[in-house]
Amino acid sequence: MNAHARVSPLEVFGLRPFVPGLRQMALAIVGDGYLPPSKWGLSSTRQFKLRISLPLWLGRRRADRRVWVYNLPNRNLGPTFFVAGVDTRIRTCRDFRGRQLSYDSHVGTDFATPVGTRVTAAAAGVVCRVQNDMNRGGLKVVIDHGRGVFTSSNHLARALVTPGQRVARGEVVALSGMSSVDGVLFFPWLAPHVHYNVLAGGGPDDPWATDGEAAWWIGGNAPRPHAPGDDDDDVVRPTAFDNGAVERSIGLCKDPRERTRLLAVDDAYERGVELLVSRIYKTALFEGFPPIVVDPRERGPFLSLPFHPDDYDGVAFADVD
Repeated sequence: MNAHARVSPLEVFGLRPFVPGLRQMALAIVGDGYLPPSKWGLSSTRQFKLRISLPLWLGRRRADRRVWVYNLPNRNLGPTFFVAGVDTRIRTCRDFRGRQLSYDSHVGTDFATPVGTRVTAAAAGVVCRVQNDMNRGGLKVVIDHGRGVFTSSNHLARALVTPGQRVARGEVVALSGMSSVDGVLFFPWLAPHVHYNVLAGGGPDDPWATDGEAAWWIGGNAPRPHAPGDDDDDVVRPTAFDNGAVERSIGLCKDPRERTRLLAVDDAYERGVELLVSRIYKTALFEGFPPIVVDPRERGPFLSLPFHPDDYDGVAFADVD
């Protein structure tokens, strides 16, 4: 597959199907009785980095084969990293370096890249969700890497895998886009990017490391794509959930519709995954976030940069390079 695959405008912006996509966008903008509306302000415009966004929309990569890190997780969210709603203002956020390459509700890493770029699995795992939520992250692929480590690639144009499929480290799982309300409303000011979540122990985690920490990336704060020698064990055992904790956590859901939906999932593993995804993308519905994973993996170098080694060698930070 070529580094740039052709994707249609409807795929790029996630408007397939069209009408449901518009309805989800409206939910993101105005909210409802349980999910708050998105918050915007003048400081939000600091995310518009035209020197980066315009070349990427035109399909131009950096000559040095590094992918732009456009936004980082906000370290000022507290130990759980859960946020009640979308707040794109840049006021109190701090990234792992103490800078503000982030915004107030940001819990992932934004890798800015031309649409149609190959997105890969950061480690071996099992695809557990492929879904489109225009109000939160657009088209996404969620992978269970075992022992409570999940990754979620968002704003995709096209998924190339299906739920239940086993994937190897470095395997292509999707093509990048700019699906979600962000891409539709702020084209071409906002760069096309993959919003990348690392989840550990049942909640978001920052894969980048401050002093005294271990990064989740192989290569530390200079992550690189899959390379020979990074291969995983052949068998990845799906994450084990604490069923009692899952039930208690569902009981903390304030929306009776969502609570009923979660309780109706019969399979214990599937119920745990549904709860995990709901807590990340519908955080405001929950009054608490107890740990739900049995035997979580300790933080340490485990994940590769989620791009093909023929496309990128490393990263460049948008506020430095």
